[in-house]
Amino acid sequence: MQRLQTRPIKVGNLIMGGNNHVYIQSMTTTFTKDIESTVKQIHQLEKAGCEIVRVAVLDKVDAAALGEIKRQIHIPLVADIHFDYKLALEAINQGVDKIRLNPGNIQDRSKVALVVEACKAKNIPIRIGVNSGSLPDGLEPTAENMIKVAKGHVEILESLNFYDIALSLKATDMNLMIETYRLAAKTFPYPLHLGVTEAGTAFSGAIKSAMGIGILLHEGIGNTIRVSLTDNPEIEIRAAKEILKNLNLRNDIPNLISCPTCGRIQYDMIDIAKRIETYLQGVNKHINVAIMGCKVNGPGEAKHADIGVAGGKGEAVIFKHGQIVKKIKESEVYDTLVKMIDEF
Repeated sequence: MQRLQTRPIKVGNLIMGGNNHVYIQSMTTTFTKDIESTVKQIHQLEKAGCEIVRVAVLDKVDAAALGEIKRQIHIPLVADIHFDYKLALEAINQGVDKIRLNPGNIQDRSKVALVVEACKAKNIPIRIGVNSGSLPDGLEPTAENMIKVAKGHVEILESLNFYDIALSLKATDMNLMIETYRLAAKTFPYPLHLGVTEAGTAFSGAIKSAMGIGILLHEGIGNTIRVSLTDNPEIEIRAAKEILKNLNLRNDIPNLISCPTCGRIQYDMIDIAKRIETYLQGVNKHINVAIMGCKVNGPGEAKHADIGVAGGKGEAVIFKHGQIVKKIKESEVYDTLVKMIDEF
């Protein structure tokens, strides 16, 4: 699945756009000035699979903390800034890898120019973010109006000969989000950051995000994604990885196959499936693991799985690529599967 070609930009040690890799992003929920808590959460996000992380910069103390945060983490750091050009300048001075800033929200053009020159000097890109709920001048949230607002911001940067730009055009309505990004892909040459804004909680928000982001990625649109959820940001990473895996855009993520429940199940399949799913979150390799309900149909229905289990009453069979290799007790299922996953 080829991405639509865009201008590549450098974000830390990553190249966004101009290639097929879709990067996973999230944002911290800590106070940025609390360096210890912020670094701890970023480390957790790194372990979960986050590739770019954004932090809020609300004041000078937040901005001054960025350098130390940057020194303690291993992925590119993005500073989220609104209105205040001085905070952008300090974030750049602290060594961040990307700025999230809407230049149209800074009234004095000379101050925008200062930020742009500082970004040029350090090869730092700027991400422009347009949201359907905060359009200026009372504009109705339509795809055309969101593109109009984005154009206004982009033209300011382009007039200053700055082109290391990424764009996000998020909407809470999934259909509007899809329509806007489709139009953006035809309008701008820059990498697109996909997301449904204010999507909701882990359950409803993940479904809405998967549909909106997934449709666009399938069309080749999008270079980085954030699944915005009202929950622990690590769950955002899990959801993003599932989206990319199912579109075959990542091949280093395990795939769990499990059959729907029915009256033929005679062992605790649901508990085992949930425990194995949790274990696989820390596994970075392409492996298909099947947790099936009955040994009559299980190995056949999941014959494409690398390893799998199908249960009976107090026992289970282990199979590889549809072939049964051994019979074990139900109490041994979890440990057996974990050992086989580790050895795969």
